Amino acid sequence: MSKDGIIVVKIGGATLGKHDTTIDDIVHLQRQGKSLVVVHGGGKLITEWLAKQQVATRFVRGERVTDAASLEVVIAVLAGLVNKQIVADINSRSGQAIGLSGVDGAIIQAAVKNAELGYVGNILKVNAAPLLTLLQSGYVPVLAPLGLGPAGATVLNINADTVAGEIAAALGAAQLVFLTDVAGVSDSSGKLLPQLTPDEAQSLIASGVISGGMIPKVKACLRALPNASATCIIDGREPHALLRELEKKGSGTIIRLRPE
Repeated sequence: MSKDGIIVVKIGGATLGKHDTTIDDIVHLQRQGKSLVVVHGGGKLITEWLAKQQVATRFVRGERVTDAASLEVVIAVLAGLVNKQIVADINSRSGQAIGLSGVDGAIIQAAVKNAELGYVGNILKVNAAPLLTLLQSGYVPVLAPLGLGPAGATVLNINADTVAGEIAAALGAAQLVFLTDVAGVSDSSGKLLPQLTPDEAQSLIASGVISGGMIPKVKACLRALPNASATCIIDGREPHALLRELEKKGSGTIIRLRPE
């Protein structure tokens, strides 16, 4: 494993496209001896496949309701389609990746978050041992955001941003990088905030300036501190955004304990 520490990278479906450079960056960093763990989402593709299966998509307070019919599609898309495509893309470029979900090796143990949401999980515990074994063997683990639930709800759908934060915390990761489809965190006037402390981030959440899907990302960054020297939310659509960020040439929002 890299002496520089572990880097957890969260990639969303919106940042992976035909001209995306994220996979190239991952392979390049692995060749440099970096230890990377990739966590991915797939919400947009889940919605598309639910429509194909004629299963209605419902949201409660912004969170997807995962009933029994939806859960089958969620598992198939996240642990199958999205996960295997990312793994195939890395391996086809001569990288070394292994795909798995939080269910494998009981990496993520979870409880039902809210009966109203169905098979949606809250993380109770992270077992980092399987991920460390893969990292020590020279692989990039690519993790789908599913968790092992209690009997009767054995697989649970979990917010991928939350998974990334908990994985980073459990591994004591040196860095957590979110590749998103926005420039970073903005203030109330829409201006990009290049740097935030935890207190500033909490204030922006409390005041409603940070809202919607940005909340779990920022909360995940806060969860990864203080082990991480820095956590960041950057625009993954920019060419070589990941590489540039790790070379300290990137733009976006960095959340760290003390401003530099």
